[in-house]
Amino acid sequence: MKNTFNIKTVITTLAIILGIATTSAQEAKNYNQGFRLGLGINGGLPLDNPYDFNLGADARIQYDLSKKYSVTFTTGFSNMFASGDTNDLGYIPAKAGFKAFVLKDQLYLMGEVGAAFAVTNGYNDTSLLLSPAIGYATDKIDISLRYEHFNDFPVIKNNVIKEGLGQISLRLAYGFKL
Repeated sequence: MKNTFNIKTVITTLAIILGIATTSAQEAKNYNQGFRLGLGINGGLPLDNPYDFNLGADARIQYDLSKKYSVTFTTGFSNMFASGDTNDLGYIPAKAGFKAFVLKDQLYLMGEVGAAFAVTNGYNDTSLLLSPAIGYATDKIDISLRYEHFNDFPVIKNNVIKEGLGQISLRLAYGFKL
């Protein structure tokens, strides 16, 4: 049974994130709110065959609601390199998220939800993309470790093609205020 991209789930999640963000913004009237831009490179280890590793680059726009809470939007390009005769899988992620700093305004937890648009080698699926992360950020540097789950991308399990690709990924980024 194929999992389909459910737009209602994404819209509901974004509404919840914006509701939390609005509540947090009302608590932070003395904080200088604003936008940040982060440019990053990603390296990942897919957890399923036939993929060996993932490389990519991204741009993340972040709106700081307070010193502790931010909303994010991330996009870029990544490529899953495959072994054997299998084609590589290139995709464009588009994710919205919520970031909460939990320790000294540097250690954070973040959750993102969105879509991954396959764009290379004959793949034409769009997949639901879920991505929890933990990271460390300073005024300029952002390092994070995340798990990503792609609901509809193909994998090989027990010599059978199925759907549901997972990966662990490391992001190194340079960020600045706009």
